[in-house]
Amino acid sequence: MIKKLSVFILAVTLLLSCLPMMSVHAANNAIAKLPGNSNPLIDHKLGADPYALVYNGRVYIYMSSDAYVYNSDGTVKDNDFSALNKINVISSADMVNWTDHGAIPVAGYNNANNGTGIAKWASLSWAPSVAHKNINGKDKFFLYFANGASGIGVLTADTPIGPWKDPLGKALVTQSTAGMSGVTWLFDPAALVDDDGTGYLYVGGGIPNTSDPASIANPKTARVLKLGTDMTSIVGSAVTIDAPYMFEDSGIHKYNGKYYYSYCINFSGTHPSSYPAGEIGYMVSNSPMGPFTYKGHFLKNPSTFFGVGGNNHHAVFNFNNQWYVVYHAQTVSKAVLGAGKGYRSPHINKLVHNADGTIQEVQGNMAGISQLANLNPYNRTEAETIGWNAGITTEVSQATGGPTNNLDVTNIHNGDWIAVGNADFGSGGAKTFKANVASNVGGKIEIRLDSATGALVGTLDVSSTGGTQTWKEVETTVSNATGVHKVFLVFTGTGTKNLFNIDYWQFTPNTAGATRVEAENMTLGGTYAGKISSPFNGVALYANNDYSAYTQYFANSTHSISVRGASNNSGTARVDLQIGGTTVGSFYFTGTTPTVQTLSNINHPTGNQEVKLIVTTDNGTWDAYVDYLEIN
Repeated sequence: MIKKLSVFILAVTLLLSCLPMMSVHAANNAIAKLPGNSNPLIDHKLGADPYALVYNGRVYIYMSSDAYVYNSDGTVKDNDFSALNKINVISSADMVNWTDHGAIPVAGYNNANNGTGIAKWASLSWAPSVAHKNINGKDKFFLYFANGASGIGVLTADTPIGPWKDPLGKALVTQSTAGMSGVTWLFDPAALVDDDGTGYLYVGGGIPNTSDPASIANPKTARVLKLGTDMTSIVGSAVTIDAPYMFEDSGIHKYNGKYYYSYCINFSGTHPSSYPAGEIGYMVSNSPMGPFTYKGHFLKNPSTFFGVGGNNHHAVFNFNNQWYVVYHAQTVSKAVLGAGKGYRSPHINKLVHNADGTIQEVQGNMAGISQLANLNPYNRTEAETIGWNAGITTEVSQATGGPTNNLDVTNIHNGDWIAVGNADFGSGGAKTFKANVASNVGGKIEIRLDSATGALVGTLDVSSTGGTQTWKEVETTVSNATGVHKVFLVFTGTGTKNLFNIDYWQFTPNTAGATRVEAENMTLGGTYAGKISSPFNGVALYANNDYSAYTQYFANSTHSISVRGASNNSGTARVDLQIGGTTVGSFYFTGTTPTVQTLSNINHPTGNQEVKLIVTTDNGTWDAYVDYLEIN
């Protein structure tokens, strides 16, 4: 979101920041995502046409780069989509705290994105879709995007957040691609990688002749194409999907062996009640290339839920054995401008398949999804990992040691704040808090629990570091931070300039001994992995590569690690411990009585590493129950 918007939003609070060190009761207000709610996913920037990718225990959301466009007099005009030449990316492990990964500068034609655009032939990047496939033993990621309504391009990367490259140097799908004749709008891609590794791409939309009522009911402008094994080529000819009243927004997911093609029903003409205008309809097939049969609709237009409508764009995904739909609504722009003006923001709500395979109507709301797992405050947390915020923005950071496309939190003024949900300090509590900061001005960070005016457990003094990208780690003591709490970092200072920037923050525990992570708070993966309440509150991992995982920051390279677990039978269950993708040892649990097993003096990489407990074989071993993991 450009700086001009930040000034617009914060006009009143910047005037207040001229006063000497305000009390915490002057903390500024969130824009649209209120503490305790999970929708919209973010409100410090916009994002439209969201698409979800689940990978390695995280949900990644890719979005068209909606950003406010201004009239010559400085007022915000209706969205003309001219800013949609990038793809915004966020991710989360818990569906509340979202890490901002910045924008992918996709379009590069005519010096778009100030010459940094990746696809030099493309002038726009609308409605992304992302797929993951293991090719020759290596994970690969494919970002499909629309160059306006004229064609589909593809970028590739080795991680979900890049860096990205253009493997073709041209569009993947155009009007001249076999089978694409008759498609009015060649946009809105949706990718599917089937169980056998074959990729498919669903595209299209529009009404071929608005003066012909028959073309409204059966526009026949949706297509499915089979992708080559490289995911960057087309095999054969596109096949028409006869989607009734199809307008735009192709979606695809697979459930119980059936293929669900979903799309936005058009707004034109007179509709039968089974095809409600502007809602998401869906069709089902036994084959990824059809034919598909219309079954109903499951997501009303955003106007039904939020009082402001516009187009309807969605993607269905499964995370930790629960189905969801991500969609956009003009909730942030309505809060900022008083009217949506066509600017959109991402939301997620649950989606439920009935026993007969039909889909229940989704209930859109601001509450969203409850936090799925507690955040570990003793791990390094990127400051741009945000549950809720007031006043701030994010920017590209020059700080080292962060993720690809590292960002920092900036535009910080007196009374602004950032917060995360459900951080688990444990019974021993936190001893210190540190943050990596850069500043020409300085100020303070008040560390508060549960709200911006909640219990003050520590205050960090931030002095000038000599520059807004000159980074220094500073630390302070904290007290009375135990148990599970929201954590609010409230910023105070004087003057009208940006007080400081923040790269990351981290607590240290009081106890020099063990850090315990409950298995039920980890990310689960595999076909049958699930939570249990007996013989303890934990997880069941079945002997077919089911796993539980989380990310741990290691300052040192040697630790002793213990796991409490049991077998689900009288036999012995083997649970492998992986750190950073390498197996460093195995735990063996015999019988159903829980025991604690320990691996001593394990050597492993430092920094942020994925810690995974995985049942890797069904070769005569038994399924395992896991209670917790403890690091000493």
